[in-house]
Amino acid sequence: MKQFGIGLVGCGTVGGGVWRNLNAKREVIASRTGVEFDIRRVAVRDVSRHGDIPADRLFTNWREVVHDSRVEIVVELMGGTSTALEVTRAALEAGKPVVTANKALLAEHGQALATLADTKGLPLYFEASVAGGIPIIKVLREGLRANAIRSIHGIINGTCNYILTRMSEQKESFDTVLADAKRLGYAEADESLDVDGIDAAHKAAVLASLAYGFWITADQVYVEGIRGVTDLDTRMASKLGYTIKLLGIIRQHSCTGVEVRVHPTLIPSNHVLASVGGVFNAIAVDGDIVGRTLFYGRGAGADATSSAVLSDICEAGMDLACKRRPVSASGHNLYGKLLTMDEVVTRRYVRLTVLDTPGVLGQVASIFGSYNIGISSVFQPEEHEGESLPLIMLLDPAKESVFRQASAQVSALEVVKAAPTVLRMEDFS
Repeated sequence: MKQFGIGLVGCGTVGGGVWRNLNAKREVIASRTGVEFDIRRVAVRDVSRHGDIPADRLFTNWREVVHDSRVEIVVELMGGTSTALEVTRAALEAGKPVVTANKALLAEHGQALATLADTKGLPLYFEASVAGGIPIIKVLREGLRANAIRSIHGIINGTCNYILTRMSEQKESFDTVLADAKRLGYAEADESLDVDGIDAAHKAAVLASLAYGFWITADQVYVEGIRGVTDLDTRMASKLGYTIKLLGIIRQHSCTGVEVRVHPTLIPSNHVLASVGGVFNAIAVDGDIVGRTLFYGRGAGADATSSAVLSDICEAGMDLACKRRPVSASGHNLYGKLLTMDEVVTRRYVRLTVLDTPGVLGQVASIFGSYNIGISSVFQPEEHEGESLPLIMLLDPAKESVFRQASAQVSALEVVKAAPTVLRMEDFS
């Protein structure tokens, strides 16, 4: 049985899980793949913090790992984009397959790395970069390769899903739940990467690039986080038959292009994604042949993410053992245009803070009507303090650029006392 040496660059939460689970599952992996693996070199910042790894395998210089002749597969788990880019490039230039869990790296440099990998005839594997233990990358690269992907809707950040679930189910404020999420380890001390939607945007960029065959960078993804969502919004959404989720939406529009966006979204409470609670992830994929499919599981954590990394290590080993031609990481350029957010058409939930005086609704409706934006429902919650009260409307579909013009005029009204809270709605049609 052939044995391949692994060079592990980065041994934090996920890297530690890979070390532990690869050793624990060595016999199972060998029996299923016909290949054995041995982690021969590990690059870490501080060797004193890794007493479970033999000292002769620990290094502080990643180059001693990547360029070691006994390392045939490089696994990059260090995070960040600067040094991680150096590591990945160096490994590919040295003729070694690379496995990475780094969604930020792929979202910023995926096209260049995929091109380099193809030039070298090497695989670039990144199953763990999106949705932890859910094998969504393999689904898009292999399982649905005959399908034109009509849409992808994903709950792809567990921190945001935990916060919104708690806000909805326990009627708690964003700040209260965020503090609990930090205490429980579901959110980092600096929560911005998660709650501002940046992490989900990186993942959406990777998914969209795979589905539609041209690389999309994270800065091309429209992003809104969940800081503006209040407990009033979650309560009103529930009364209206909706649930609020931070949703990654990727959709193909005939031959005109592809939309990619991440933002808090009202989805029907009877839709399967609405029932995905806590830190779990779920991704719904609609293919023109297979129809609608759903993938659900843990989106983060040492075991879930290391499961995806180990799967990629197995694939890389079988490629080497059988001299298989690797699956190309480059695009197939099926739909080569990314739509701007101004071109996207959605329904909307709009919450205004207005003076409690007659004629307010008429003024607001008149402005939206002048832009051909219909109002399907209007609600005024009874609870309010002082002279102002919330006015909540569900609007008919409108193009983003048109809605923004109308919203600016509404905000300028004397009876409107605060900037509108706007949440988009998704009916999965």
